[in-house]
Parts: sequence; C-alpha cells; structure tokens
Amino acid sequence: MTANIIRFAKPEESPMLSELALRSKAYWGYDADFLASCKEELTYHKSQLSSSAYCFKVAEVNGHNMTGFFALNFLGSDHPELEALFIDPDFIGQGWGKKLLTAAIAVAKRHKTKSIKLQGDPFAEDFYLANGAIKVGETESHSIVGRFLPLLEICL
Repeated sequence: MTANIIRFAKPEESPMLSELALRSKAYWGYDADFLASCKEELTYHKSQLSSSAYCFKVAEVNGHNMTGFFALNFLGSDHPELEALFIDPDFIGQGWGKKLLTAAIAVAKRHKTKSIKLQGDPFAEDFYLANGAIKVGETESHSIVGRFLPLLEICL
C-alpha cells in the first residue's frame, strides 16, 4: 500500500529541492547551457524555506520518495506568486502536478488571497490553463535574455 502525503519542506532539504527543480526542467529537453543559465534562479536556500514570506510544500510517496514540491511567495501580497512547482521526472504524468497545485491553492485560500500569479515555463502553460489559470501577459525570463514566459493568474 502506498501512502501519499504533502507536507511542509524542511530548511535542510533546500539542496534536494534545487536538484529536483533542475532535473524537472531538464526533462523537457533543455540543453546543458540553458540549464546552467537557470541554475541560480532554481536554487532554493534554507533562508527561503525558513521565511514566513514563503510556503514550501513537498509531495512524498511512501514517506521517503520526494515526487515534487511547490513554493508560494507571499511577500505581504493579496496575490502570492507560485514561484515553483516541480515534479521529479520519474513521477511526471502521474497526477502529482495537479495534487501540488491543488495544495498551493488551498494554502492561498487559507491566507485569504485573491489570486495566485505565476510565470510558467512554456511547456507548463497548457497544464496551468487546464487547471483554471488564465493568461494575463508575458514577461522576459530572469535567466535567459530574449526568452519570454507566459504570465498566468489563478483567481480564487
């Protein structure tokens, strides 16, 4: 019997989350140069996981296999940013993205926020749109000059 849980991330797990984020990004066929350009942006620090401005949650199966995680960045806003939602490549396509997004929405609702904003990877745009997001624009990537990412919003 498998036991699936979504729990708060521990600050000491920051290196594992960073590695998972890069593995998840690599799944979509990005080359080594692209991934190197994203590494800083996809590195999570103990201070972030300890901060009350963030909510990091991890999905696990059987209490030890980390399947994915999300990070909500509140920064005192009524519109937190979904800063991260990454699934381990071994678990992509098994419903973990939807489970984590649902958990992130539940956290935002408990904080009585009005919406969740996010910059999506182009490969993830259809996932977010299928799960209630609307496209509100585009923004240039913080990691790759000249690359534009969809700006999305989930109204609560």
